[in-house]
Amino acid sequence: MNRRDFLKTTVAASLGFGLAGKPFFHPTSFPARAVFAADGGALPDIVAVRNGEPEIMFDRGIAAMGGMGRFVKRGQTVAIKPNVSFSVRPEMGATTNPALVNRVIRHCLEAGAAKVYVVDHTIESFRTCYAESGIGDAAREAGAIVAQSDRDNYYVRRPGGGKILREARIHEIALGADVLVNLPILKHHGGAGMTAGIKNLMGLVWDRGFYHRNDLQQCIADFLTFRKPDLTVIDAYRALGRNGPRSRNIGDVRLLKSQILSTDIVAGDAAAARLLGSAPEQFWHVPLAAGMGFGELDPGKLANRRISL
Repeated sequence: MNRRDFLKTTVAASLGFGLAGKPFFHPTSFPARAVFAADGGALPDIVAVRNGEPEIMFDRGIAAMGGMGRFVKRGQTVAIKPNVSFSVRPEMGATTNPALVNRVIRHCLEAGAAKVYVVDHTIESFRTCYAESGIGDAAREAGAIVAQSDRDNYYVRRPGGGKILREARIHEIALGADVLVNLPILKHHGGAGMTAGIKNLMGLVWDRGFYHRNDLQQCIADFLTFRKPDLTVIDAYRALGRNGPRSRNIGDVRLLKSQILSTDIVAGDAAAARLLGSAPEQFWHVPLAAGMGFGELDPGKLANRRISL
């Protein structure tokens, strides 16, 4: 099946489920079937929270998911992958909210994690990116270790099962951690269309140029053959709606006050696309990842829960 035929198929599937063209929080676009396990239902695969501050939305969202203990066991090592790509302030919507990073670390440690690392291969200066974004101070204050990422000797070559990305040099912390928590910010991206969960993992490789020299969208999906996150938390408090991945215009930032937590990275990205007002099929790496078996393109088919604060 070629890309055009596959796109037609996935669009038709979305239409069949009554999802296409509706915002994620539309009351019929994401039926809240799941309840807490204590109520006799399954723990949700995806939780959407809105109308709160980032750390409070995470508190409520992770509680609905069953608590961080569902993902982190006592004595384990955790790698947290935020987006720290640029030397910008949090209000510019290009990097993950530092208050959210801080709160996720605290939940991991409270669940019994032995060590928590924060890791991202920054595009601009490692030191200034962590300083300007506020993520460096937030991570250290919560008790995490900020992993150095600006030298190639931190990256280990690994074979993968991707269609194009057949091997990659991946940060040793991401490969060695027991648990990987993916913590992207939602934003427009000039090349990939959208940065959310799947695209955020590109910040774990040393040679990002390979992606751009080859099939960017396929390479983004291919990374999941190396490692899938155990939990993805999409920060949509402030979303960069245009001119991403880095804009100098505050007018490009949209205050959505939303957050998506998911064990299914594809479903999380599909939901995030709708927060940007788009169908997930517009961002080709999302249906590609679904077609490779890495997740469900229709969030409504999963156990889910919506929370409005």
